[in-house]
Amino acid sequence: MRLSVERVSHPALEVRDLRFEYEPDEGRARLEIAALRLAGQRWSRLRLDCPQARMSLQALECRGGRLRADGRPLPFRLELTLDTAGRRGQLVIADGAGGRVVARLATDGSLRAKLSRLSLQSLASWLPALADWQAEGHFDGEAEWLDRGGAERIRVRGTLTGGGFSSADGLRAGEALGVELELDAHTRSGGWDWSASLGWHEGASFWDPFYLEAGPVLEASGRLRGDRLEVRQANVTLDGVERLAASASVDLARAHVDEAALSLAGADLARVGPRFLAPLLSPARADQLRFAGSVSAGLRLVDGTLVELDAVFVEAGFSLAAPGGGVAFGPLSGHLPWRAGEATRARLQIEGGRWGKLALGAFDLEVALAGTGAHVERARVPLLDGAVVLEGLALRREEAGWSGSGSAFVEPLSMPLVSEALGLPAMTGTLSASLPGLRLRPGEIVLDGALVVSVFDGYLRASGLRVREPFGVGAYLSADVVARHLDLAQLTDTFSFGSISGFIDADVLGLELAHWRPQAFDARIVSSEGRYRKRISQRAVQNISALGGAGAMAALQRSLLGLFETFGYRELGLRCVLRGAVCEMSGIEDGDLADGGFRIIRGGGVPALDVIGYNRRVDWKELVDRLQRVLAENVSPVVR
Repeated sequence: MRLSVERVSHPALEVRDLRFEYEPDEGRARLEIAALRLAGQRWSRLRLDCPQARMSLQALECRGGRLRADGRPLPFRLELTLDTAGRRGQLVIADGAGGRVVARLATDGSLRAKLSRLSLQSLASWLPALADWQAEGHFDGEAEWLDRGGAERIRVRGTLTGGGFSSADGLRAGEALGVELELDAHTRSGGWDWSASLGWHEGASFWDPFYLEAGPVLEASGRLRGDRLEVRQANVTLDGVERLAASASVDLARAHVDEAALSLAGADLARVGPRFLAPLLSPARADQLRFAGSVSAGLRLVDGTLVELDAVFVEAGFSLAAPGGGVAFGPLSGHLPWRAGEATRARLQIEGGRWGKLALGAFDLEVALAGTGAHVERARVPLLDGAVVLEGLALRREEAGWSGSGSAFVEPLSMPLVSEALGLPAMTGTLSASLPGLRLRPGEIVLDGALVVSVFDGYLRASGLRVREPFGVGAYLSADVVARHLDLAQLTDTFSFGSISGFIDADVLGLELAHWRPQAFDARIVSSEGRYRKRISQRAVQNISALGGAGAMAALQRSLLGLFETFGYRELGLRCVLRGAVCEMSGIEDGDLADGGFRIIRGGGVPALDVIGYNRRVDWKELVDRLQRVLAENVSPVVR
């Protein structure tokens, strides 16, 4: 007996090129299907062999049945008995690992199945999606199909125990998973109305970059018609969230989300932040981030693109612990509305913040939003006893990241307060700065023009300032720094270096910092032009000599040093060219001596004093260590 069917079509399945053969004398039967589509899955070259088969007008029987797909044997055994006259029967499928599916057809036309310890590993040979994820675990449950006068209904209930999965790249995995699910669907107007629930009660999962634990419960309902899936409402019960709901329209044929909406109400950031925000903001230091306050939000996507976003913050804030004080921001309150096709304005109230020991005061921030751009006309951020003022800051989101431009200036800050906040020796005076042109590129901050800082009655000017990956592991800075007319008396008194009166100019050209450590520069310090008092103390002489190492010495009138506390000088000069962790040192331009030494200080007045250096190549780390030892010395040395 042979039967051929070219095609069978149904909204839930499609069969092509079905062939059935039955040999009653030998009691064998074979069923072959070239292609099968069922519940969104597709198979080819399916074959069922029944070595013990019996077929009549009243009954159909298959024992010891074996399945193959794509020419490969599947780990299932099949037993089928069907009473066609009584319209009842039973199908048993065993997976060889203790798992069984027992399906019974009742006389009323209903079909009920019981699944016992069905292995996901065994199903993986039948379902390619499970094989790709290396699925494991066992499933127990019940399924029912009813047909009442053309109105069909499907109900499924089950539990997954010991579940696990892993992606090929290792970025998604789960273990010891326990999940309960329910599905109820019925036909209406050519489609299926459905409702489902999913409860995760055991195990944990890593879904890069998030680590998730059991607890969430999903309840959803919608409609399926052909390849169109409508999720009318989905609610998620999540610890720390008052309400989380979503809706969506999905094209199953293209695996594409045509439209989706999400609403979040009353998310407690102290509980939600460590799980979902910290891995995004700072994966390497997620355990050091703390959050406070709450946020509510709503968003809408069309064709996978965000078109609307509303966020409301209530006393929201975060802090990152670190040596020296870390970073803190907030509390923040306000409303951030954004629309893809129209201009909006966000208004936020920030109560303050902290960067290390630099304290920020309260300020308001108003941001004009349009498309992928944001503009801040002016914002004054209180800092210590002054402020940082931003003007004309324009940002835009591009494919590579954020870019933009603007300007900023620093209102005068008290140097004693700045020194204390930065952990530096107490300095007098004030600090102010002007940054006329700031440009932001993905992973880079560039300063057009010059950064000018007033300090020690003189000023510092940095030009060509460029910072790459400022908050990353590959932080890099380059700039040229020029200092003019710095008061040596204030400078040396501040750093307890000894006393030097006078003024200096300094150039640090080609400065390069990697990981905020100097890698290269050409630095030169010289006396400023002009007439002013020039005196240097014994301690300053000793400390300058110590920086030169064992070869440094004080020359001229050496025998009289012990008789004087201070000495006159005419000029000073010191140069260090850093390359490859070695500092090439020299002194006053015309101060090289015949014996190879170089003059650092040229004496003048009575008594006069020259300081001569002999070590021209000095290890940079050793030089820094010497300077730190000099600054740490509390007792003024006496030269004898």
